Amino acid sequence: MKKCIPVMLLACCLLVLLGTRASYAQQTTVKGKVTDEKGEPLPGVSVSVKGATTGTTTGIDGQYTITVNSGSAVLLFSYIGFEEKEIAVNNRASVNVVMQVSAENLREAVVIGYGTQRRADVTSAVASVKAADFVKGPVQDAGALLQGKVAGLTIAAPSGNPTDGTQILLRGNTTLFGANANPLVIIDGIPGDLKTVAPEDIESVDVLKDGSSAAIYGVRGSNGVIIITTKRARSTNMTSVDYSGYATTQVIARKLDMLTAQDYRDQIKAGTRLANWDAGSTTDWLKEATRTPLTHVHNLTIRGGNSTTNYLASANYRALQGIFRKSDNNTFTGRIDVNHSMFDDKLKLNIGILNQTNSYTRNNNGSNSFNGWIYRQTVIRNPTEPVYNEDGDFYEQTGNFDYENPLALLYESDGESKNVNSRMNATLTYRPVNNLKLSALFSYSRFNGNNGYAETKKHISTIKSGVNGFASVSSNLSIDRLTEWTAEYSKVMNKHHLVVLGGYGYQENESTNTYTDNQDFPTDVFGYNNIGLGEGIQNKLANISSGKSETNLISFFGRVNYSFNDKYLLMASLRREGASQLYGANSPWGNFWAVSGGWRISKENFMKNTELFDDLKLRAGYGITGNPPSAGFLSQPLINYGNYVYSNGKWTRILVPATNANPFIRWEEKGEANIGLDFSMLRGRISGNIDVYNRRISGLLYNYAVPSPPNLYPQTTANVGKMENKGIEIVLNFVPVKRTDFVWNTSVNFSTNTNKLISLSNELYQTTTPYFTTGEAGIPIQTFTHIVTIGDGIGDFYGYKVIDIDDDGKWIYEGRNGEAVKYDDFAHSFEDKKVIGNGLPKYYAGWNNSFSYKNFDLSITMRGAFGYQIINSQRMYMENPAIQNYNILRSSYDPVFGKTQLNVNALEFNSYYVEDGDFWKVDNVTLGYNFSKLNNKYIKGARVYVSSLNTLIITGYKGLDPEVNRLGLNPGLDNRDKYPTTRSFTVGVNLNF
Repeated sequence: MKKCIPVMLLACCLLVLLGTRASYAQQTTVKGKVTDEKGEPLPGVSVSVKGATTGTTTGIDGQYTITVNSGSAVLLFSYIGFEEKEIAVNNRASVNVVMQVSAENLREAVVIGYGTQRRADVTSAVASVKAADFVKGPVQDAGALLQGKVAGLTIAAPSGNPTDGTQILLRGNTTLFGANANPLVIIDGIPGDLKTVAPEDIESVDVLKDGSSAAIYGVRGSNGVIIITTKRARSTNMTSVDYSGYATTQVIARKLDMLTAQDYRDQIKAGTRLANWDAGSTTDWLKEATRTPLTHVHNLTIRGGNSTTNYLASANYRALQGIFRKSDNNTFTGRIDVNHSMFDDKLKLNIGILNQTNSYTRNNNGSNSFNGWIYRQTVIRNPTEPVYNEDGDFYEQTGNFDYENPLALLYESDGESKNVNSRMNATLTYRPVNNLKLSALFSYSRFNGNNGYAETKKHISTIKSGVNGFASVSSNLSIDRLTEWTAEYSKVMNKHHLVVLGGYGYQENESTNTYTDNQDFPTDVFGYNNIGLGEGIQNKLANISSGKSETNLISFFGRVNYSFNDKYLLMASLRREGASQLYGANSPWGNFWAVSGGWRISKENFMKNTELFDDLKLRAGYGITGNPPSAGFLSQPLINYGNYVYSNGKWTRILVPATNANPFIRWEEKGEANIGLDFSMLRGRISGNIDVYNRRISGLLYNYAVPSPPNLYPQTTANVGKMENKGIEIVLNFVPVKRTDFVWNTSVNFSTNTNKLISLSNELYQTTTPYFTTGEAGIPIQTFTHIVTIGDGIGDFYGYKVIDIDDDGKWIYEGRNGEAVKYDDFAHSFEDKKVIGNGLPKYYAGWNNSFSYKNFDLSITMRGAFGYQIINSQRMYMENPAIQNYNILRSSYDPVFGKTQLNVNALEFNSYYVEDGDFWKVDNVTLGYNFSKLNNKYIKGARVYVSSLNTLIITGYKGLDPEVNRLGLNPGLDNRDKYPTTRSFTVGVNLNF
């Protein structure tokens, strides 16, 4: 793997040596004037010679002068907001040009679901990001490409684990216990996830943000829709080959400042630590468990064919190394896309095949690849202890609770996950007559995962619990089948433009899983590959389980788009769906409709003589989407197997109630209103949009306590709750500078969101309290961290409020009535807790810049979040000088509130460990150089670049990273066991053959 950097450097050197050949000929001076359609001169127009480096700009009077090498030269004229022009000199000394206003941005195709629209015709809140604007570097998945690019779309990577993905939240939380908490991801018309395709294989991403745009996807679109379009086959009549590759290394972005071995020994000399805590060694445990990783990614794309048959084949290999040892992720993705036209192009066939193999190391028996417990142990481990005993075994201190050698956890265990994801799809498109298009899509997707994990006889589980070797194997299989049939009719009648879409869809999923574990093995040789060898089966210490589930979704949908005179726009859609989760319910079907309209004010007669606005459009929309229950058959009374009873001389397992029947169970419904304004000014030098939205979610699912009897079960799931989300989104795009050889584009986005639980009760179902608690602080604190109160926002922290410290080093709290209460007089009860912060940011911002100077390009992505707090778990557990048996933070000895050192033995969750999380990140910086003129018949173009991710962070937060979990009902908790976030440095090359 280390060979990839020299190879890329050698490639760069060869490209430089290829160079360009200068040609010399008789030079001619050409003059002229550039004007707009009204005859007004255009200053600052870029004038260049095609195929040469010569260039100039027009003056304030629109005049220009340029030197060309021959009378057959071609001049290129470009200006923001106008169509680019190519004009042959034809031995003329004077060339005057009239430029037409460009509607390029307005003509840009936007994917809206089951089709596309011109940007000018869009009446909903839809954002588009093209490949040129993606975040560059070793991104975790497709979501990371959009970080800081879309207002209202919050994308975070709170973990540095190479197998983890991004967390996405679009316009806030919309459910408590519904099935769909994340945006729907559509890849080339087929549902998937952000890791289905390689990020390097993506052409563009469109985000349907509001209800009127997402309602066409019904129950799947309640949290918004992310539509990914991959690179596709094109009729180019030539074969092209593109290669891109990069190598990356990482460092931990921020480290905790823990005590060192020398600090231990200084404390022993000072009498503040007992001498027996010096084990005689000097060990940097974090350094021992980590490495300098090398990641390399390669992508090869081949395109070819003609107007009848064309194809694309791509291969992508991602070898990701984590900064922790035995932490990796290796993925190979192959994809083929073929188009074929028949019967005079009336019938077109598209076939797509994708196959993805993935493997990574596992060092725990859970669902994640990396055991976060290992990171905790590297932090709390005594730095004077050795890694190994004198006999070569790992050094352990079994008498210390929850204290284990992290290197032993790494190397006395072994595991691997191997996954295969396959997808085959075909689309038939038939145009029997003009204006009518019939389409049929068929898709079959299959995911198969196999996992194995084993612990040796020397693992801590044997030392502590006598397990004597442990192994587990598991597998899961998921099959998705999808078909969608659509008919689309479009008609232009004078000033009227009508598009009508109708369709039917059927989607089903079949999932199975198995799990087996065993222990007490005679040898470690087989690991998890001979699991029946363990004695745990005979001793009834083994576990075996399996499961199967099936769901389906049936849909009928339609949409009408209408515009009059390219000025007044209307869109209306309806989707009717039935889901298997609501089998047996009174209302298993739901209707999800939307309507939106737009007014292109700039097309009105009273705007014709204004030169400020190129385009000005007001739009408004309202849409209903849904969310089904995550569990099935809630309308029916279910039974389950319970405990064993002794009857008739034998033990028999009894049947017990598992749920109460609720025939009124239905969808959660989200109604969302959105008002927006799109604008373009000064010939495209300034553009942007503003959106204001309000989401009202009704029928939230919640579990209610009910009397039993008469009910068979003490809880019933019902649609009762109501929630609200509202906010503002602003995007401003500027082109401050555009000259012949220097262009600067900048974009700023800003968004707000407030999330509130309105109610959880009705006439039939009431909560026993006006709140419920959630979140967890682990051992030894063991309490909830969050409260969700009816009428208040999601994400509130609930704990003891500390206001001071006394001379003895003990906390002083704010009492129930606002009075100061000393530590020894404080009851430490639930009634003493208060709201001490909130984990959801009130404001988000992003600032993206791109610069190009001749053949150089520079892009800088920045983003931030403001107005929220974080529970700093590292300080809460490791910032107490009373702790002797674990390593602690150096800040433990700092005066609390600037007064005196803490002198409380018990750890607790209180406001002292809640910090402001505001941050500003210089996230992605990429500097590239383009080799535009290569006199080589094999290489058409090339680019080399260097890049960094998570480059710089400005924050007052004292933890590892203020970008912590923001999903669910307990956002803002900085997990003490999380994989540390990293800073990445990349060198890459793109080649076009």
